[in-house]
Amino acid sequence: MQLKKISLAVALSFAFSGAAIAAKTVNVKIVAINDFHGQLESPGLFRNLPTDATATVPVGGIDWLAGYFADIKSKNPNTTIVSAGDLIGATPLISALFHDEGTIETMNRAGLEINAVGNHEFDEGKNELLRMQNGGCHPSDVNSCQGAAVGTPVPFEGAKFQFLAANVIDRKSGTTLFPAYTIKQYEGVKVGFIGLTLKETPTIVTPSGVAGLSFKDEVRIINRLVPQLHAQGVKAIVVLIHQGGTIPVSQSVATINSCDGNLDGSSIKKIVNGLSDRVNLVISGHTHQAYNCMIATQNGTHLIPVTSANSQSRVLTEVDMTLSAVTGKVANVTATNVAVDRNNATITPDAGIKQIVDNYKTLVTPIANRVIGSITETLSKTANPAGESTMGDVIADSQLLATAPAKLGAAKIAFMNPGGIRADMTFASSPAGEGDGNVTYSEAFTVQPFGNSLVTMTLTGTQIEEVLEQQFVGCPNGQTFNRILSTSAGFNYSWSGTGPACDKIDPASITLNGVVVDPTASYRVTVNNFLATGGDKFFALVKGTNPLGGAQDIDALEAYFKAQTGPVSPGALDRIQLLP
Repeated sequence: MQLKKISLAVALSFAFSGAAIAAKTVNVKIVAINDFHGQLESPGLFRNLPTDATATVPVGGIDWLAGYFADIKSKNPNTTIVSAGDLIGATPLISALFHDEGTIETMNRAGLEINAVGNHEFDEGKNELLRMQNGGCHPSDVNSCQGAAVGTPVPFEGAKFQFLAANVIDRKSGTTLFPAYTIKQYEGVKVGFIGLTLKETPTIVTPSGVAGLSFKDEVRIINRLVPQLHAQGVKAIVVLIHQGGTIPVSQSVATINSCDGNLDGSSIKKIVNGLSDRVNLVISGHTHQAYNCMIATQNGTHLIPVTSANSQSRVLTEVDMTLSAVTGKVANVTATNVAVDRNNATITPDAGIKQIVDNYKTLVTPIANRVIGSITETLSKTANPAGESTMGDVIADSQLLATAPAKLGAAKIAFMNPGGIRADMTFASSPAGEGDGNVTYSEAFTVQPFGNSLVTMTLTGTQIEEVLEQQFVGCPNGQTFNRILSTSAGFNYSWSGTGPACDKIDPASITLNGVVVDPTASYRVTVNNFLATGGDKFFALVKGTNPLGGAQDIDALEAYFKAQTGPVSPGALDRIQLLP
C-alpha cells in the first residue's frame, strides 16, 4: 500500500511537471516602422484629432525613435526592431545629399535589425542598394563618406542590419538579391521573418533602377517559404511587406489604431487573404497610413494582425507575441501603434545619434537654406477633381521653360507625374527663418526629392492622346488608380469620368495654345527620366523619338523661380477639365 502511494505521488509530480513545461511561454516584442524615408529630423507636428480639432503633437526624428526603441528594449530583452521598406529613397536633403548614408549609420546605432526592401530602395539602382548593405564610398560623388566630419567610420560602414528581398530575383544569378528571410531565436524558440516588396515595383521605379531584376508574386513567394521555415523548426512566422492599404479616416494620433473599412479592396488585404494559415503577423507599409487590423488568411477564419505605422518616424508599432516554449507556436499576438511623441517625458532621445544628425546638418545647411525665389501663397500638391494642382502646374511650367530653347529640346509641352510631387510649397517660413513667402533650396528639394533629369522627346498627336488615356484605370497599361499628369501652360484637354476605358478624352479637346493637336503632327514633349522610360505605367512615352537629356528637375525649378520678375502665384486650375 505504501509503495502504491509513492508511485502515485511520483506520477502526479511528473504530471504537474509536464503541465508546467507545456504552460511555459516566451514573450517576444517586435517593434516596427515603415516608410522612414530618411527622416533624420522631426517631420513636424501630427494631429491629435478628435480630442481637439486644433491640437497637435511634435513627433519623430531618428534620435527620438531610437529613444523609444531603447525604452522598449529595456523592458524586454527579447525585442527585435524591424522595418517594412522605404527606409531610404525620396528623402530630405540632409539624407539625400549624402546618398542616405546618414540614415543607414543612425539606424545602425538605433538598433534596427531587419529591413524588407521597398520600391524606393531601388531609386539609385541595384549596385547602390548593395552598397547600402555592404558599405564603401559612392563611386563618383564626393558627398559620400563624410564620416570624418560627422563622427562615423570611413569608408561608409554599410548596414549592420539585414536587408530582405524574398521576391526580388537577380536574373543573372537566378537568386534573390538579398536573403528571403532571417530566423531569430528567443530563449531557444525560433521566429521567422520573411521580407519582400510589392511586385509592381518595376512600374513605379525608374527602369534603370530595377534593370536585371525581376519581381515575383508576393503570395506565391510567401507560401512557398512557409514550409521551408517549418522544416527548420520555425513555427512562428512574421511577414514584412512593402505593400499596404488605406482607411477612410483622417490620419491622427487618435486614429492610428483604427481599421475603418477593414482595408477592403486594398492590395494588402488581397495578399493576406491568400496567405498560408501558418503566417502569424503581417507588418506592411507603402501607403503611408497608420492602421491596425485583423485580416483573414487562406481559410477565411484565421485572423492575424496586419499593421502599418504611417511614415517618416511619426508612429511605431509595438507587437507582443507570446510563444510556447515547447511547440514554438504562437499562443497570442497583439499589436499597438504608438505615436513617437517628442513631449514624452519618459523617453530619452539618443544624444549620440542626435550629434551625428547635427553634424550632417552643419554640412548641408549652406545649401539647404539658400533662398531660390518666393511665392505669394502656398502652392499645394492637392489636386482638384480634374486632377490639377497648383504645385504640379508650376513644376510642369518650370520643366517647359528649361527645355523650350531650341538647343535644349525645343519643347512645346511638359508633363509631370503626381507621385513625384512629395509636398506642398508652403508660404509660411521654414525653421531656417528665411521669412514668409521665401522659398529655400531645401523646401524645393522636399517637393521634388528624386533628382530626376529631364528628357525631351518627339511624340505624335496620337501618341500624346495615348499618354493621356494611360492616366486612367482600365486602360491596358494597368493603372490601379487614376494618375493625372500635371501639364504645362498652354496645353489643355477635357476628360469624362464616365467615359469608357481608353476613351475618356475627346481628341478635339486636346489643344496647344488654343489650336487642336493634330493626330499626325509631331510635338516636342518634356518629362522626367522616370516617366520617359515608362514609369507609373506610362508606356506610351517609351515610343518617343529623338530624345534629348536635360537638366535635373530641381535645377529647372530653381531656374524657373529666378526667371520670374516677382513672387510666383498659384494660377487658375483651368488646364484640365473634368466633364460631368
